[in-house]
Order: sequence, then C-alpha cells, then structure tokens
Amino acid sequence: AKFDPFPGPWRSYVDRKDEDFAIEYVRAMREALGPDFEILVEAHRRFAPQHAIRVGRRLAEFNIDWYEEPCLADNLALLKEVRAAVPIPIVTGEALYTKEQFAACLAERAADILNPDICAIGGITALLDIATMAQPHAVVMSPHNYNSPLIGMAATVHVSAVIPNFRITEYFVNFEDICRDIAITGLTVNEGWIDLPTMPGLGIDLDVERLRAHPHQEASKH
Repeated sequence: AKFDPFPGPWRSYVDRKDEDFAIEYVRAMREALGPDFEILVEAHRRFAPQHAIRVGRRLAEFNIDWYEEPCLADNLALLKEVRAAVPIPIVTGEALYTKEQFAACLAERAADILNPDICAIGGITALLDIATMAQPHAVVMSPHNYNSPLIGMAATVHVSAVIPNFRITEYFVNFEDICRDIAITGLTVNEGWIDLPTMPGLGIDLDVERLRAHPHQEASKH
C-alpha cells in the first residue's frame, strides 16, 4: 500500500503536529496490516532535508519499504543528503523527464529506486535505457503509472517483464472503470499481479467510438 500520510499543503516546513499526525497514521497502518505487508510512504517532493531526515528516522521503526520523493527531485543535493541519513530506500523519478536527469541522479547516488513514468520520459525505449543505466548502480525500477491502467500500463508491463532490475509498478484502481469503458481488450489483474498481454502490439485494444465520447477539454480561463 502506498499513501501520503502528511496533512496540509505542499511546503518545505512541516509543523510538529502534522509530523506527529503522519507518524501515528503510519503506526496505525502497520498495526492494522501486520508485519509482512509492504508500506510505501509518499511525500510528494515537499520537505526540506531537515524535516525529511527527522521524519524518515521516525518512520524507520515501522519497517517501511520505501520513502518516496521527500525532497525536490531536481535538486539532487537535497535528495542525496536525505538518502545518506535515513535507513529507508529512497525513491525518485516521476518528476524527472530526461535520460540526462536520471543519469545525474545515478551518478550522485541520490536514490535507491527510480520510478519514471513511461508516458512522460519518451516511451518504451527510454524506460529500457533508464533501467539499463540503473542496473550497474544497483538501483531498481518501480515505474510510475498515474496516466492510466490501460495504454501506458500495457507498455510498462512489457518493459517490466524484460528488465532484470524490476521491482514493482504502480497501478491506480480508481481509473479502472473509465478504462474498462473504452477497452475492447484490457489488462488482466489478479491479486496484485498483471498478466503479460499476448495479443499483437501492446496486447490491448480500444473502442475508438467510446474513446471519442470522452474528448479532451481545455481548462476554463478566468
């Protein structure tokens, strides 16, 4: 289970009461889920290192599997400082968009896990390239997938099946209904596992007419 337990707006400073709320939230999750359930804590890039480190050290007692984006992803010095001080694997990547950015992250040893989004970095070959760069650094891949559990997810599944440093991929169940509505053939998910599609191409197919019933709409301007 991955969740952001930190209340309030995105900011560098974290109030003590908000920090305590987050710690108790994670404590309750661990007690409810038991010792073997994976807990992934998300911070959405909003902490200064002093807060990220203090929170990370407090989270360690709950056997957290990862600490995602505690600091700004494009300031590797901040992220590297946190990774050196916190005994939990550090994740970054969803807000990085080029192979050059990932190469710099790996060179600085700023993260243990990378989570690039295949729809944001340039597709299948880009994700393969980043995974290949990460492997000699002993960094694993956990692709981000906020876009949809359909086209982007299908492409991610194919890459995940062939990279040796794959760990886990993100899947948003709250997008399933709309994707089922536009899919002739979608992905099969069972108890947390996604079957590798065997049809041609990405292994999925869309109902184009149903897709056209959901046109892109520009945000209104005031």
